[in-house]
Amino acid sequence: MANREALKELQTRLAARLQAARGEGVSVSSWLAVESAGRYFLLPLGQSGEIFPWGGVQPVPYTQPWFLGVANLRGALTGVVDLAGLLGAAQMRTEQALAESSLLAFNGALDVNAALLVDRLSGLRGMEAFVASEPPKADAPPYFGTTYLDAQGTRWQELNLHALSQHPAFLSISA
Repeated sequence: MANREALKELQTRLAARLQAARGEGVSVSSWLAVESAGRYFLLPLGQSGEIFPWGGVQPVPYTQPWFLGVANLRGALTGVVDLAGLLGAAQMRTEQALAESSLLAFNGALDVNAALLVDRLSGLRGMEAFVASEPPKADAPPYFGTTYLDAQGTRWQELNLHALSQHPAFLSISA
């Protein structure tokens, strides 16, 4: 129950920050920052949807290991994808770790009925949060965008959720 309250508090803070930035004429943050399997990702706000606490999933047989199953999110059955597993960093999660995880639904405008399991929400980020950037490597997946470096030396990988949702690996949930 405390995790749900903490998630609700985070969502309230994020919404208040966005509203304050709009009211002050400050550039609005471009990304939702998340962590998954020790990696740091930036998800475009325009492609990100609602955030939900982990509530469990109903497994679906004969699917990829990274497809965790379906969850009832606001009355709709939604496919749940383990972001770390999809990107090749499969990890075993304890019940405690799952309880601290979140589901990030794709924005409805993308017309994708899916949510990503992420280990931790890290707030909003804008360009001002970074000191350097580099383009995607030549062998990077097509849904990888720019990599950004923050002042603490942390590398943040931008993920294009629309490109991810259209990628053949994402669309092939059957094993």
